[in-house]
Amino acid sequence: MGDRITIEWRSFLLRVEPKTTDHDKFVEYTRSWLRPAEMEPRAHFTVWASDAPPPSSSLPAQVAAKTMELHDPESVFGYHRALLTAYFTDNRDISDLDVLADIAAECGVARAGFVAAFTEHNQALTRAVIDDHNSAIESGVTAVPTVVINNMMPVPGAQEVDAYQTWIERILAS
Repeated sequence: MGDRITIEWRSFLLRVEPKTTDHDKFVEYTRSWLRPAEMEPRAHFTVWASDAPPPSSSLPAQVAAKTMELHDPESVFGYHRALLTAYFTDNRDISDLDVLADIAAECGVARAGFVAAFTEHNQALTRAVIDDHNSAIESGVTAVPTVVINNMMPVPGAQEVDAYQTWIERILAS
């Protein structure tokens, strides 16, 4: 749909408080990723097969994404995609700052500069993530993903690409 639409990512925490998860239970949970993988062949999901521990919280990755917005805005989209790939495909612990910094470096961003920005802005960006999360809750968002179309039409859960296109076309036509 090109420049006919704008996508704005907002934070929604899956694990608000850090938590250690049983590895076997987490692997079983990741089998649920196969459903969206079947719906969209361009999406890549892998049942957790890594020796890396499951992420303990979604907050560090959310803060890292907002760090990239400040530190290197040109790399935001690539970093966001790389975070998703690191988690859903490569099974990396994206709650670990070293992993988040490695991902930044893989996107061509200076690792040390990213870590410095993450550390310097951590408190303010953590607050921004929590504010995004609370705003989503207040708006009735309860699932990930939830796409809110035109600030009025929440679409919860993974949907077929055709469904999103149909809803967006209807709004653009009105």
